[in-house]
Amino acid sequence: MAANLTLDRAALAARLREIQDVYRSDARPWVIGFSGGKDSTCTLQLVWNALSDLPESERIKPVYVISSDTMVETPVISRYIDETLTRIAVAAREQGLPVTTHKVLPNTDRSFWVNLIGRGYPAPSRRFRWCTERLKIEPANDFIRSRVAEFGEVVMVLGVRSAESATRAQVMSLHRIKDSPLSRHSSLLNAFVYAPIEALTTDDVWTYLLQNVSPWGNDNRNLSQMYRNAAGGECPLVVDTTTPSCGNSRFGCWVCTVVERDKSMEAMIDAGEEWMQPLLEFRDLLAETQAPEAKLRYRDFKRRSGHVSFIDKTDRPAPGPYTLDFCKTLLEGLLATQVELQRSAPPGEDTLLIHDAELHEIRRLWRTERGDWADSVPAIVGRALGRDLDWIVEDEVALGAEAGALLREVCDEQGLPVDLVVQLLDVERASHGLKRRTAVHARIEEVLRREWRPLDVVVEERRRNLREAGLTPPDGMTEEREPGLPFPESEDAAP
Repeated sequence: MAANLTLDRAALAARLREIQDVYRSDARPWVIGFSGGKDSTCTLQLVWNALSDLPESERIKPVYVISSDTMVETPVISRYIDETLTRIAVAAREQGLPVTTHKVLPNTDRSFWVNLIGRGYPAPSRRFRWCTERLKIEPANDFIRSRVAEFGEVVMVLGVRSAESATRAQVMSLHRIKDSPLSRHSSLLNAFVYAPIEALTTDDVWTYLLQNVSPWGNDNRNLSQMYRNAAGGECPLVVDTTTPSCGNSRFGCWVCTVVERDKSMEAMIDAGEEWMQPLLEFRDLLAETQAPEAKLRYRDFKRRSGHVSFIDKTDRPAPGPYTLDFCKTLLEGLLATQVELQRSAPPGEDTLLIHDAELHEIRRLWRTERGDWADSVPAIVGRALGRDLDWIVEDEVALGAEAGALLREVCDEQGLPVDLVVQLLDVERASHGLKRRTAVHARIEEVLRREWRPLDVVVEERRRNLREAGLTPPDGMTEEREPGLPFPESEDAAP
């Protein structure tokens, strides 16, 4: 097989020289994206070996190794990356290399659970993959921008290969700087991209890793074994929408529902990680909510904007966010899964699935945006975890459980939607005490323009309009829809 490889000894020596030349050509710091997979490991190892061969006086430009922690990584992979980052940091200090490691995380209000359980975003799908930008692109880009602010320009060193991503190869070709191995970043100003393994094949990558000792003390055979256990693939560090994300039997986020089945987690469990079974079961629950016939069972018929959209020229509402009741079910199930993991996971495994800060933010969203007068989060957490999180008293929340029940009773008597009254009260409370209340009437009008009628009334009006336009038979289209026809995702289920 070696005869067919593009990375022979001469090619490897040329690759190392190019890395050295690019490193020494300017003062721009390097930011290396490290996901822990084969491509990013190969990239970092090549850079490491190239810099190690330079005189110490020339190893002066900082190299930042960043890894995106989505906070929902598969525990086995998360532990491997944490241990590897620690080894990299220690080895860099001992070997006198200007390499530092950094984990980048999404802001709490952008985290997976805050969006899914707090705001009710539906589980990600190929048509609505809201997670990639919030969990990977934004944190990585924030780090890059901070380095640009400090140094003026940076070079992103990425483990991307033309053979694995045709789209990425095309974009890099379009942004390639003439007579330079660098490309301009497709979206970040003053950021450049260098892909030292762009021309390598998968066989090249594995041959290099298995024939060259890891300079920071890892055993690359363990990485190879992880790939076999996870049925192959990796989640690259994503810095723009052209970088291939996960979702094809690859190891990465354990909650990934972009694929129908998580074959990688199934393979890990079959390989001996049986304690991860509760994670797979919870992930499968999320995947079930994507079934076309089940969407309106779990999700509101209105979007987060308060309006109803219909699918093409039919009377079928495009589903919006998960209902508050289902979000409560998800939170209960997630905490139960965490407790089960804590009982069954081997020592040293990270079994924390949701952080306290996320629980506080979910509570705030439910209370201020979703009418959770009963203040459900502390009760759910107390039952599941048996502890109190020092919940703050939120003065801006007008209604408690008792007042909320009374308001619902009055609204039922008067035939008014209780959510409408709650939002009008929110408008009044937000403007209370202001010297100028000129915007309050516009905000009231905005609330009143939202859809407050029951679903059957809205659908019947839609059918009538379709019949008048000659677009549907008199008996409606709901019963005659094609079986399995997917609902398009609600784009403003996200803000």
